[in-house]
Amino acid sequence: MALRPVAPDGGPVGVEVVERTAFPVNRGALCGKGRTAPAVLSSRVRLTEPLVRRPDSGRLEPATWEEALDRIAEGLAATGRAYGRDAVGVFGGGGLTNEKAYALGKFARVVLGTSQIDYNGRFCMSSAAAAHQRAFGLDRGLPFPLADVARTGCVVLVGSNLAETMPPALRHLTELKEAGGRLIVVDPRRTRTAEQADLHLAPRPGTDLALALGLLHLVVAEGRVDEEFVERRTSGWPEARAAAMAHWPELVERITGVPVPELRKAVTMFCGAENSMVLTARGPEQQSKGTDTVGAWINLCLATGRAGRPLSGYGCLTGQGNGQGGREHGQKADQLPGYRKLDDSAARAHVAAVWGVEPDALPGPGRSAYELLDALGRDVRALLLMGSNPLVSAPRAAHVESRLRSLDFLAVADVVLSETAALADVVLPVAQWAEETGTMTNLEGRVVLRRAALTPPPGVRTDLQVLGGLAARLGWEKGFPADAEEVFEELRRASAGGPADYSGITYRRIAEEDGVFWPCPERTERTERMEGAMGAEGTEADGSEGAGRADSVDAERADPDGAKGTGSGGAGRAGGPHPGTPRLFLDRFATDDGRARFAPVGHRPAAEEPDAEYPVLLTTGRVLAQYQSGAQTRRVAELNEAAPGPYVQLHPRLAERLGAVEGAPIAVVSRRGRAVAPARISRDIRPDTVFMPFHWAGPGRANTVTNPALDPVSRMPEFKVCAVRLELSEG
Repeated sequence: MALRPVAPDGGPVGVEVVERTAFPVNRGALCGKGRTAPAVLSSRVRLTEPLVRRPDSGRLEPATWEEALDRIAEGLAATGRAYGRDAVGVFGGGGLTNEKAYALGKFARVVLGTSQIDYNGRFCMSSAAAAHQRAFGLDRGLPFPLADVARTGCVVLVGSNLAETMPPALRHLTELKEAGGRLIVVDPRRTRTAEQADLHLAPRPGTDLALALGLLHLVVAEGRVDEEFVERRTSGWPEARAAAMAHWPELVERITGVPVPELRKAVTMFCGAENSMVLTARGPEQQSKGTDTVGAWINLCLATGRAGRPLSGYGCLTGQGNGQGGREHGQKADQLPGYRKLDDSAARAHVAAVWGVEPDALPGPGRSAYELLDALGRDVRALLLMGSNPLVSAPRAAHVESRLRSLDFLAVADVVLSETAALADVVLPVAQWAEETGTMTNLEGRVVLRRAALTPPPGVRTDLQVLGGLAARLGWEKGFPADAEEVFEELRRASAGGPADYSGITYRRIAEEDGVFWPCPERTERTERMEGAMGAEGTEADGSEGAGRADSVDAERADPDGAKGTGSGGAGRAGGPHPGTPRLFLDRFATDDGRARFAPVGHRPAAEEPDAEYPVLLTTGRVLAQYQSGAQTRRVAELNEAAPGPYVQLHPRLAERLGAVEGAPIAVVSRRGRAVAPARISRDIRPDTVFMPFHWAGPGRANTVTNPALDPVSRMPEFKVCAVRLELSEG
């Protein structure tokens, strides 16, 4: 999208969003949140000057930038001196640009010397990322362009209400059906997306793993395994097969509540199409077994040969504005830029050389997001927070709020005075999307450029300026430029040779090509010699698979969206820049042996199952008119009119048992707390389940009751299922 001036409405902002119909991903389509985004640019709703908490009054009051930055620098430095460097924490966000995510990770590890950095993306896609890494050796949300979705034969959409969470992408499913393809939606609720499905499976929350295993059992029993693909391109099948065979259809029906005939119908639809895809979102991922759950859905793709070829495969739908790029360049606890691992000595040496420090000076891996928040006020005494509002968005939110309040020092950089910022000792007003240049990486791995269209108001600075100012005060005069393109140039060098290699991507290329897909290495004389030894399909001249190749695609398979530079095999390979990689894994997977790995997983219960005291299941999610913690969208009148507050969705049978009536307040109580919101009675939800959206603070804060039980691999909290009881409430 772009901005253009319009007649002001009485405020200082006189712009409107203009669709870019030529952009290949959404073709100009916008949801209400995107269309109304300029409203938050207004000084009436945003921060326009730094705030410092005065000791005498205890209130946040205006301050100069110099005072605010001095206070933050001294607060972080004093904590480090008194308690050690790991007593200082940094918490980032999945909405930060690639440049800001990169600079934040560098700032934490080089300037502060702390291992204690993570970000709210840990709450969104981490289980899918872990499963992707385990199965394929590489994590990119979609290993193919989003446009491929409309061209496949069958899509299984697991735990995503795309019609409300990503409306512009829904057109790809609409086009799929118009072309004769089939859509299967897996969701405990009959959502707007489920209404579009040819088949809606409504499992009990927390049983997606059993459902996937049951489908794979039927694939084996009905002789639908692609034996040639499994033999040639995978490993670990015997163990995964044995695990699936322990989940026969009748058992899966008892666990999930999905009837056996519907299981059989789903397998027939998925396997009956020439090409098929599985796309997961937060439903199966935000569980204490999310990595294994996603792994089971990947197993279904691998067993049926629906991976490593065009128009088929597994993909994850990202949940934040830069959900993909935000996890690639260093703000995760265990990660360095380019999606390198922090405990990899070669990775440390490479990045340290770019940063001009010794590898041993870089701290090791730190705590994951919830574990970091849980440590506040104890092991972690000071926190710098950018682009997140964990007081609303974190599980067991009342506990997280108490930990935030217990800090010795809290500094927050944000566009608005969020609930978390209101607790801070110093609040910095920073620029937002229309006022700063930077890159984002979308769910398909396409790096896009967002150029500044407006000048920030007086008194507002960019996050890069903030980090540069703090670094200078802490002894680093150089290394933290305010210019986004300069930061990106360093990011290119730091990512070179890593799994998420951006070294061949430039601002100019992104603008000319409507984005560039990673991996996109910078071609050198050495890499051209290596490519010269490869056949047009990315294989060795003798026909064997090329070592390390995960990016080949020939001219016949060129990207359908028309962007330049798509495809990396056949046409355009010899000479010139690397064209980018729209489709991964066509020749080999990114594992050491080039084979995809099955996950031998079995169903296990949720961390907290219903009992006599808490007999109902709660699941949470989003609504169309609000976004994430609502810190910005709750300040837009049009969006508030469409979605004014939280609610509790429950089935009529459950409502009758409780004596609940439409619109009356109802309390949802768990072992962690109590949330109260109006009842919304609907047959579009299972009788054993209630649903709450999580965008609001206050009494209706859904995350007051959610469970922070963590996935053992991804450290993702179990937002999607916990045991609760319902009580009639007076408000």
